[in-house]
Amino acid sequence: MLTLPNKFKESVEEFNQFAKNLKKGAENLASIDEVLVGQTEKELVFQDGKRKLYRYKQRARKVCPVPMLIVYALVNRFTMLDLQPNRSMVRNLLDNGQDVYIIDWGYADCMDRFMTMSDYIDGFLNDCVDHIREEHALDAINLLGVCQGGTFSAVYAALYPKKVKNFIPMVTPIDFNTKESLLNVWASAFDADLMVDAYGNIPGDMMNNAYMMLQPFTLSISKYVNMVGIMADADKLGDFLRMEAWIFDSPDQPGETLRQFLKDFYQGNKLVKGEFTMAGRRVNLKNITMPVLNIYAELDTLVPPCSSKALRDHVGSKDVQELTFPVGHIGMFVSGKTQKTLAPKIAEWINERI
Repeated sequence: MLTLPNKFKESVEEFNQFAKNLKKGAENLASIDEVLVGQTEKELVFQDGKRKLYRYKQRARKVCPVPMLIVYALVNRFTMLDLQPNRSMVRNLLDNGQDVYIIDWGYADCMDRFMTMSDYIDGFLNDCVDHIREEHALDAINLLGVCQGGTFSAVYAALYPKKVKNFIPMVTPIDFNTKESLLNVWASAFDADLMVDAYGNIPGDMMNNAYMMLQPFTLSISKYVNMVGIMADADKLGDFLRMEAWIFDSPDQPGETLRQFLKDFYQGNKLVKGEFTMAGRRVNLKNITMPVLNIYAELDTLVPPCSSKALRDHVGSKDVQELTFPVGHIGMFVSGKTQKTLAPKIAEWINERI
């Protein structure tokens, strides 16, 4: 028998393993009926049209007396924070005694074409805060904002500082004048008026495609090639599919809100300049005088750390702390590096200020 060169043997073995994984993976895929995310038990407590406020069922014996409202971005869905039981920031916060509410912005349609940031912030966000304050007989609540939702929350905390006891922005863009993210470079050159006038609401699929083009080989090719390597493991395949389900659950973006966000923030950088106005009021970040815990990701390619860290230089609070993890934007919520430490640190910081 001929002795095959080692490299050839390795190639044959690799091909055989690839084929085995593919076969077993196909069997695993055929056995999956539905891919579910966001399964932590919650109750609808307030609603305005398609926009909803949920309260999660308590899981700890001792619960913080001041509730927390989580404000997610309009882009993609809040279910990223509750992807699955063992990768759920929401569940971890509940287990650490936090009373958690979350906003579901719903899916924008033609009726939302002319919704502005004021409609979302002065309108539904403020209504949710007031609902929680009245429900708990409190003057102020804890506010946690994620990504674009963190920017919305910063605007809210500056306009309504007496209603916010503690402010926690996570992977939140504040200073948009940076070239450390390709997204910022692209967004600074978008013709926002032409895009919104042409599309009305911006299709979620179009937004998703733009995000994938930030890392085209990693996000569009290699991850699906690498998927074959984990398909034989039903648990890992389930993890992959839940992430895919979240990624492609992309609401359309309300045209007028996106126009404002692009022009005033990405292109005008008006928030840190003190030039941003909402419903005739200037938004002054110096009005954020409550304690601030600013959380950012060191490897974030969507919201670079410098954009988030700039908040310290612009708020009026004397109690500003920063918390950072060696992860990317989404890794902040699903990485094993954060699951055991992120929520406990947030809860500890809040409890010291109640």
